[in-house]
Amino acid sequence: MHPADPANPHAPPAAPAAAVRHYVTVTLAYWAFTLPAAALRMLVLLHFYRLGYTPFTLAFLFLLYEAAGILANLLGGWLATRYGIARMLRVGLVMQMLGFALLSALQPQWTAAASVAWVVLAQGVCGVAKDLTKTASKSAIKLTVAQAQDAARAQGDASGRLFRWVAWFTGSKNAMKGVGFFLGGVLLQALGFQGALWGLCALLAGVLVAVVLGVPPLMGKARASRSARELLAKNEGINGLAAARVALFGARDVWFVVGVPVFLYGSGWTSAMVGGFLALWTIGYGGVQALAPRLVRRSPNGLSAEVPEARRWSAWLALVPTAMLGLMALGQQPDVAPHLPPSWLEGLVVGGLAVFGVAFAINSSVHSYLVLAYAGSEKAAEDVGFYYAANALGRFGGTLLSGLLYQWGGLGAALGGSALMLWVCWAVTLGLPTQPPTAPDRHGNGNGKGAV
Repeated sequence: MHPADPANPHAPPAAPAAAVRHYVTVTLAYWAFTLPAAALRMLVLLHFYRLGYTPFTLAFLFLLYEAAGILANLLGGWLATRYGIARMLRVGLVMQMLGFALLSALQPQWTAAASVAWVVLAQGVCGVAKDLTKTASKSAIKLTVAQAQDAARAQGDASGRLFRWVAWFTGSKNAMKGVGFFLGGVLLQALGFQGALWGLCALLAGVLVAVVLGVPPLMGKARASRSARELLAKNEGINGLAAARVALFGARDVWFVVGVPVFLYGSGWTSAMVGGFLALWTIGYGGVQALAPRLVRRSPNGLSAEVPEARRWSAWLALVPTAMLGLMALGQQPDVAPHLPPSWLEGLVVGGLAVFGVAFAINSSVHSYLVLAYAGSEKAAEDVGFYYAANALGRFGGTLLSGLLYQWGGLGAALGGSALMLWVCWAVTLGLPTQPPTAPDRHGNGNGKGAV
């Protein structure tokens, strides 16, 4: 058997060492990309909250960022299939640097309307950059695992290897996002808004050099879909998982994007304290994601036990905001409220978010594995792009509702929206197939059953 040529997806499978090397390179590059991207979110949120912007306006600042991700994921998957994953990683990094440069040009003397429009535009550029990079990175994981499948099958562990690699990539990436949240809060206090942006831009330039030198230039290049219908025609598993993902990430962001940071900042926390808490939460959340393969039941075919686990953990997750709403209502009762400490609601939010983070991390990790288990290898980037377009749609809806619901009814309204979305997510997982696609349909997407 010949060693694999990473530039040729039709070459014989690569030796496990080559697959591991490519996996590590992509993971490290995405870590370094995630750090400034997460710091940017905290910078923008806290900077404009200090300037007096309302919760809805804060949410609006991120809307184009999330909306751009919907199209970026769909087109990014297609472009990565046509032109190669490494090229899309480079494009994403350059666009992120451009977005940071645009934000740094913001001037204090501009009107509120001009400032908001400029920030929304810059955030849109950053949103496209983030999702191009994420789609390319997740697709690279699928391809590197496929390169090592022969060795894994010899050990009877093909699906286990995929789950572990996806879980480690996703978990470590989110842990790095947590570090970025903390970094954003600290840089805002230490360097100010513009100084922090230029420092992060320099970090991205270093990442770009590493990607150019370390990622095979034609990795993932294959025949791309030739029509929109072919691009959007996915198998039953990917369609159902995409619908569940919309609800899952909408449920997270509906209280996490604006509600939690604004609530804590309004309760007297400093920007560094808010950034530090969200950093610790996200690092812990990433750690749980990386451990998910040890926490869920597994099966030889990679689906018959994993799909029921997705259903079970979706139900547990939906119970968390539902229970928090009940405790909030109880704490506001006239015969209970006088006996509670002044900071009881902060304690409920911090504790509830910790429990939410564990269940959400396992759900997210299982979903991230399932999409690659359902996806075909040759056009994995298109399948992953379709799935993460649904992810971006959920974030968009959650971000919009986060500002609206928090401004309308406070944290309770945001939690109510989260609980409703999570019960919808659980209901959708009941329809996920528990057997892998058996034969490619005419679009090359596996089992044609359920394709649209």
